Amino acid sequence: MNKLLLVSDAWHPQVNGVVTTLQITKEKLEDLGVEVYPLTPDGFRTVPLPTYPEIRLSITSPSTIRRKIEAFGPDYVHIATEGPLGMLARKWCLSAGHPYTTSYHTRFPEYIAARAPVPLNWSYSFVRRFHNAGAGCMVSNTTLEKDLSDRGFTNLYRWVRGVDQTLFRTEVPPALDLPGPVFMYVGRVSVEKNIEAFLKLDLPGTKVVVGTGPSLESMKSRYPDTVFTGPKFGDDLVAHYRSADVFVFPSLTDTWGLVLLEAMACGVPVAAFPIMGPIDVVADSGCGALDTDLKKAALAALDIPGDRCRAYAETFSWEASAQQFLENVQAANEAALSGQLNSANAA
Repeated sequence: MNKLLLVSDAWHPQVNGVVTTLQITKEKLEDLGVEVYPLTPDGFRTVPLPTYPEIRLSITSPSTIRRKIEAFGPDYVHIATEGPLGMLARKWCLSAGHPYTTSYHTRFPEYIAARAPVPLNWSYSFVRRFHNAGAGCMVSNTTLEKDLSDRGFTNLYRWVRGVDQTLFRTEVPPALDLPGPVFMYVGRVSVEKNIEAFLKLDLPGTKVVVGTGPSLESMKSRYPDTVFTGPKFGDDLVAHYRSADVFVFPSLTDTWGLVLLEAMACGVPVAAFPIMGPIDVVADSGCGALDTDLKKAALAALDIPGDRCRAYAETFSWEASAQQFLENVQAANEAALSGQLNSANAA
């Protein structure tokens, strides 16, 4: 049995696409016979990230991380985040000469720029060094792959996400009875999600925001006509998706957007900007309207049939995603070890 160390600074109780992706991938890898050890903030003392207390930063030492990693004895190491745990695991890998893979989940430089006056090239310099030292960096789509390649990132591997087709389905009755049409956003309520681009639109019917985050209270006060439901989970979340006529995705910084697939699996068409994420997930499926004018996209999406959206979402599975992840890990490690062997022979 292969043993995989999965390192992530993002883990439950956080609720976001990164955590969902990693937790489901762990489960599906275990179904494939892989023993997965998650090295996460669980078990460490944590402190809140300044300006974003929902994100907790682990406080630990290199020796503690070394002991944990060596006690597990991984065949493979995958580092998902560039936080304290990711940095310490990377340090151990480089010191021990152990190959590691990474994945690029979040446009970290853009997130920082949305909150602080930090030049993008400074942040990209940091994340590029972090990922390029590994054996391979997994990216979710073609647009992100090209963007990172143009910025000097190397050894890029494609890793497409999935959707839980059993949970997210069309048979669930709607949770809300609101004046229609209902335009809905689901996700973190924070500045980098660009939610106000949606809330400022002059649209008929009702706008709904499902989720929580650091900007929730301020947005409630500024947009009293919008229905804010707070976070929803499981069948309750599905019932809220089913209450929507259009799913509006205003983000300019996401690399994929799991919520896009979740909405479509529930039979809800998508309206978004024609940028990384929506371009790659929605593509030419006919399941969404992408336009630089978000209002125009939202109104156009009203004409898209829900059964088309559901059929398209069924082409994405977490089982296939986990298999692709595992193949990437194995290929990247083989390439790295082969390169080390060739270098040693040449010496």
